[in-house]
Amino acid sequence: MSFILFERQDQVGFITLNRPEKFNAFNREMALELQQVLDECKSAAYRAVVITGSGKAFCSGQDLGEAIDPNGPGMQRILKEHYNPIILRIRALEKPVIAAVNGVAAGAGANIALSCDLCIASQQASFIQAFSKIGLVPDSGGSFFLPRLIGLQRAAGLMMLGEKISGAEAASIGMIWKAVEDAELQKEVKETAATLAALPTTALALIKKQLESSATSTLAEQLELEDKLQQQAAATHDFREGVAAFLEKRKANFKGH
Repeated sequence: MSFILFERQDQVGFITLNRPEKFNAFNREMALELQQVLDECKSAAYRAVVITGSGKAFCSGQDLGEAIDPNGPGMQRILKEHYNPIILRIRALEKPVIAAVNGVAAGAGANIALSCDLCIASQQASFIQAFSKIGLVPDSGGSFFLPRLIGLQRAAGLMMLGEKISGAEAASIGMIWKAVEDAELQKEVKETAATLAALPTTALALIKKQLESSATSTLAEQLELEDKLQQQAAATHDFREGVAAFLEKRKANFKGH
């Protein structure tokens, strides 16, 4: 059985974490398989990507049986060969990535969701930085993304106390983009992904680059980056098409380049 399900619907790649009996906890095979699928998503055939989970969970993080197995990969390899490459691939994709959180997102699972460009969750879903409960520290980019999303105090509380919060609460504190009723999640995600896929892909990729640098750049550096990236955006077909469509009062037909 494949631990990662992957299908294309129009110009959107749908990735499903598929170990439902383990609440989609990662083992080595699943992590390496996800990396391969994310590499496939670099293709211009995909203009947006969705990551979700099968069954009742989004992802419960690391399979702890593998983590403590004396014959297993060990924690250092799990981070360097499993999670860090996944996070870096998500951030490097030159297209929007949506996390569709359908249930519990714990540990590395929560932080993979937060590494995506947009996170849409069921109001009944839950997020938990479960690391301190077993004597570990956040990984998979959690210590990078969470304080930037919600501030140091809230991040410290969630990381140190390991408190679970609902999708609705996560949305209310700005941790995720949106929370919807469980019955509406799939529809909301598909509509959002389709909207993003129809937008100018190059511009969205350049926005992603702007946001990556905004937390560490000075104002002068960020203005310089905006200038550089705006020149790239202005040289695209989609910029010319967008302006023409505006002037002609019609819907733009963006090509993604």
